[in-house]
Amino acid sequence: MALVKYNNNSISAVTSVASMPSGALVPIKTLTASSSSTLSFVDGSSGVVLDSTYPIYVFKFINIHPQTEGKEFGFNLSVDSGSNYNVAKTSTFFLAYNYESGGSAGLSYHGGGDLAQGTGLQQLATDQGADSDASLSGTLHLFNPSSTTFVKHFIATTNELYLSGAVNSRSNANYIAGYGNTTSAVDAIQFKMNSGNIDSGTIKLYGIKDS
Repeated sequence: MALVKYNNNSISAVTSVASMPSGALVPIKTLTASSSSTLSFVDGSSGVVLDSTYPIYVFKFINIHPQTEGKEFGFNLSVDSGSNYNVAKTSTFFLAYNYESGGSAGLSYHGGGDLAQGTGLQQLATDQGADSDASLSGTLHLFNPSSTTFVKHFIATTNELYLSGAVNSRSNANYIAGYGNTTSAVDAIQFKMNSGNIDSGTIKLYGIKDS
């Protein structure tokens, strides 16, 4: 994904978002957690755009901190403006890891994080640490959610501090991909922990222009 750089002279000449060239990353909405059970982006609500305006939507996770040790951050999709978050999803999940102790490192498939036509939470993490310095950051791409022809593909990469304490702490680089198996337009997405609240952290939503 190419980002567009402007110098001090050129940025002053930009009169509207529509004038940005193809590939520009357009900020849409920022949500900040504060002991939040969920963070939801619903098209048409509170300035959120999640429709045919952009072909690709990008969510940036910044220092997502769980309330409870060993829980997983994830998301679900809705086709009815957030009345239900239960779109069937098929996905795969693998990760690379390295322990703080330097004791071991590796690459593994995480079968507990994938779904096979499952309607539950799609994990973006595994057993997150909840110590004061622990968090997760990363990116989720959602492709053409407004399509009424195709399933809704997503690709995510996150990095987390896995568990807490000198023995278990490690860096997990998580790689998740799949699709929401619906030809209805997806118009809302909700982020939450599989148990407990999101203690703190920020999620930023962007659209990517194609013309």
